[in-house]
Amino acid sequence: MPTCDVCDDFFQYETNKVIRIQSMNYGTVKWIFHMIVFSYVSFALVSDKLYQRKEPLISSVHTKVKGVAEVREEILENGMKKEVQSIFDTADYTFPLQGNSFFVMTNFLKTEGQRRGLCPEYPAPRTRCSSDRNCQKGWKNPHSKGIQTGKCIVYKGNQKTCEVSAWCPTEATEAAPRPALLNSAENFTVLIKNNIDFPGHNYTTRNIFPDLNISCTFNKTQNPLCPIFRLGDIFQETGDNFSEVAIQGGIMGIEIYWDCNLDSWSHHCLPKYSFRRLDDRTTNDSSYISPRSPGYNFRYAKYYKENNVEKRTLIKVFGIRFDILVFGTGGKLDIIQLIVYIGSTLSYFGLATVFIDFLINTYSSQCCRTHVYPNCKCCECCAVNEYYYRKKCESVVEPKPTLKYVSFVDELHIRMVDQRLLGKSLQHVKGEKVPRPLMDFTALSRLPLSLQDPPPISEQPEKIQLLRKAVTPRPDSIPSWCQCGNCLQSQLPESRRCLEELCCRRKPGACITTSEPFRKLVLSREALQFLLLCQEPLLELDADSTNSQLRHCAYRCYATWRFGSQDLADFAILPSCCRWRIRREFPKSDGQYSGFKSPY
Repeated sequence: MPTCDVCDDFFQYETNKVIRIQSMNYGTVKWIFHMIVFSYVSFALVSDKLYQRKEPLISSVHTKVKGVAEVREEILENGMKKEVQSIFDTADYTFPLQGNSFFVMTNFLKTEGQRRGLCPEYPAPRTRCSSDRNCQKGWKNPHSKGIQTGKCIVYKGNQKTCEVSAWCPTEATEAAPRPALLNSAENFTVLIKNNIDFPGHNYTTRNIFPDLNISCTFNKTQNPLCPIFRLGDIFQETGDNFSEVAIQGGIMGIEIYWDCNLDSWSHHCLPKYSFRRLDDRTTNDSSYISPRSPGYNFRYAKYYKENNVEKRTLIKVFGIRFDILVFGTGGKLDIIQLIVYIGSTLSYFGLATVFIDFLINTYSSQCCRTHVYPNCKCCECCAVNEYYYRKKCESVVEPKPTLKYVSFVDELHIRMVDQRLLGKSLQHVKGEKVPRPLMDFTALSRLPLSLQDPPPISEQPEKIQLLRKAVTPRPDSIPSWCQCGNCLQSQLPESRRCLEELCCRRKPGACITTSEPFRKLVLSREALQFLLLCQEPLLELDADSTNSQLRHCAYRCYATWRFGSQDLADFAILPSCCRWRIRREFPKSDGQYSGFKSPY
């Protein structure tokens, strides 16, 4: 029933056939590859902890900056420069930032006493003028300090600039003070509190441990776990000079890396601190308005009222922004992860097979057989790979309609013809040489005893049966392509006749039909009947179909005898002399024969 057939197909198992090569050389290569792969897989499993399930951390950061700085700055008072000393504490030089960042001011510029009104713009190429025509009322751009009124007025001396409606006096474009006003900020310290959590592993910890000495300072070798950092030491770790960076400002990254092993037998979860300069330190463009200007700065204002008039002090702040980057993973033993890793690495052991197959294919190639082995005595030992290749690989030729195999009795090889004949006799087509498969003589044991050779008479040497040479002159009816003198013209139509124009020999000589093996293996009625009954024991050989069955059995016997392999025999073309000899022995009543038919 169809349902049972489907069930039978479903409950099946298929596996690959394996060829085992007993070779010391290839066995050594295999075990070397296996040891290398096993060592690598084991080392990677232990060193990279690939048996663990990794999980990224969730982090929170809190910082506290400590330190006091003495600042000396020059101010104008009644047209006279005057040095003023002031003290800056944490509230003065730190600013709240969003995210895992904090800012420390190291330098600044002040514009004091600003109030809303009309005043000349600070001199610049785009603000200088000579008359009102150079100023446009209502004009403004992102780099201006206000909105132009359309008037050109005196800024100082002979300099004229466009009048603007802005906070007056406008901010002057000046370079940052050198050295930095808060140059002593390199001695400030920052405490970083970092809490991390691995929710998948239900584990939480932080970088401040119970036995922490609160007076410690981070040192890469002496105190690598201390969360208190001196700002100057951070810049020393990156190879930068704090005093130089403090002038224009910059951006520094503090990296906290957690590589946590959460297994109970080897628990380890400690932070590792490193530092990285994040801003562009290579640029030399210090232009006021250039987007490539180095450092880090921003502006803020302090507002107040004087005589009921709102005023402000504009401060341009230079400083260092510290970005705290926390990353890492936590791993714990996971059986599924271990099984997946072992399964994924099993394919690496196949590298030995790939490499050995490559050697066998290379050493058994046509190039090595033709050019290397005949000229190199040292490489003759590699010729054994041809034997390995024949045992390992089975070549299958596509069964095309043009495929044919030809065997000549005076050649040791078989010829493969894979082309259209186009009216050319098959005898004259060169074809490609194919090694003749080895004959399996065990099948002869199934033949009747009468077909086997009689035992030799004592003290009388055995004689090998040779082909009988033809003694009759060549008749005119013999085709020109015949070399044995026994071939006949084909009965096929003109378009297919060239397919049967084939002799048993390549060069003139005796015909194969005169040999004893041909008589015993191909023409023996008793042997053919025995083979038919071996295939179908209850076969009834009636008078009408006997010749037809014996004739086709004779065809198969000849093809198997001369071509060895069934794959070749299916596409074998029998010589004309052999074909007609078989037909005379087992004729067809009407004398009409169909000729060769492709099995596919």
